[in-house]
Amino acid sequence: MCGIFGMIGSKDAANLVYLGLYSLQHRGEESTGIVSYDGEKIVYHKSMGLVSETFNEDNLSLLKGDIAIGHVRYSTTGLSHSKNIQPFFAKHKKGNIVISHNGNLTNTVELQNEMEDKGSIFQTTMDSETITHLIARASNKDFKKDIISALFRLEGAYSLILMTDDLMVGARDPHGFRPLCLGELDGAYILTSETCSLDLIDAKYVRDIEPGEIVFISKGKLESVKPFPKKKHSLCIFEYIYFARPDSDIFGENVYSVRKNLGKQLAKEYPVDADFVMSIPDSGNSAAVGYSHESGIPFEIGMIRNHYIGRTFIQPSQLVRDFRVKIKLNPIKDVLKGKRVVIVEDSIVRGTTSRSRVRTLRKAGVKEIHMRVSCPPIISPCYYGIDFPNKEELIANRHDIKWIKDFIGVDSLKYLSVDGMLKSMPKAKSEFCTACFNGDYPAKIPKIFSKDILEKA
Repeated sequence: MCGIFGMIGSKDAANLVYLGLYSLQHRGEESTGIVSYDGEKIVYHKSMGLVSETFNEDNLSLLKGDIAIGHVRYSTTGLSHSKNIQPFFAKHKKGNIVISHNGNLTNTVELQNEMEDKGSIFQTTMDSETITHLIARASNKDFKKDIISALFRLEGAYSLILMTDDLMVGARDPHGFRPLCLGELDGAYILTSETCSLDLIDAKYVRDIEPGEIVFISKGKLESVKPFPKKKHSLCIFEYIYFARPDSDIFGENVYSVRKNLGKQLAKEYPVDADFVMSIPDSGNSAAVGYSHESGIPFEIGMIRNHYIGRTFIQPSQLVRDFRVKIKLNPIKDVLKGKRVVIVEDSIVRGTTSRSRVRTLRKAGVKEIHMRVSCPPIISPCYYGIDFPNKEELIANRHDIKWIKDFIGVDSLKYLSVDGMLKSMPKAKSEFCTACFNGDYPAKIPKIFSKDILEKA
């Protein structure tokens, strides 16, 4: 659950990376950083907090050079701590190694134990630092081969941007869990998590980095290699359901269009008599539009979002999350009073947020509340980078739909079927990871997995 952006070949690289990170802020609100290379030395600025809070004209002016990479972070492996802010960088006899990582490795503990037994010392609790150690320890004479051999050791999910002096590298794991694409602006190359960041700076989308592909970019030239054995593609379906911005194209399709299709399919599976359809802004908007179009029930705006409040899903503390839910959305009482409404939610993870929202609607005088969810019940932990790693946090893992309906306080509750979800996707159903809905994990999962494992440092 991070956003990465890198650029090479522009004298304004750091400023453009800053703008790119701005448009990727939805992928992580915890911390951010930019590292650049001015031809002689690595320069960086990193901090806890939002992009707008971290960077200003003064510190951006220090980030000189025609190559820079950046990161916005929400931690899934590793503590929420300043030492874990990315991009992570280290100096080595082979040169500077800088890394921005989106995803979650599943063999971190084994790799770190192996390297610590041989004398390695880790400075952070991030799985991303493991990659840096593997590159530094590789014994090839060619730095590109060092990177390839290091990536061969990794298991799990990674979309990476690496930087070393005048070389920028993009890599995506063979399963393709997380998105990564290539852009171009006035002869400069860009690597980024989502195309919305390209739109902001008027850059051209070139193509997606393919699963298992590594690209090396230097001096205006791009080299592509695919060194890994082919594996079953396992694109994260939750990127389409919730995580990516609706104005982005990921995995070859526009996110808004996919979400609208999910809403249409939801209306086919679970129609209901109601006065209007509404979403919980903003993540449910697209699916709610689709539900309205398919059902013929009018779409109304029933709640107004305070856009100066960040997304509650990516707040690490449940206490903070609950507070932000209360101040984030305000009902329009004149629209809602005495009405039968269909609320379209993109997902239900813990259930506490939905329960709070329903209570707010009841207080506003809603007569009936029918909740429709544009994905199936989330019953299994994600080991590949989405923040619901513990079964105890997943309400659908512990309770049936009737219990959840009563807990949330709605008159009816229906989830989209797995088949319906996959039917709404732009690719074959075999292309997607659906482990959070059915427990069918496409890649190795760790024997032990919790945020406590890596807190030994």
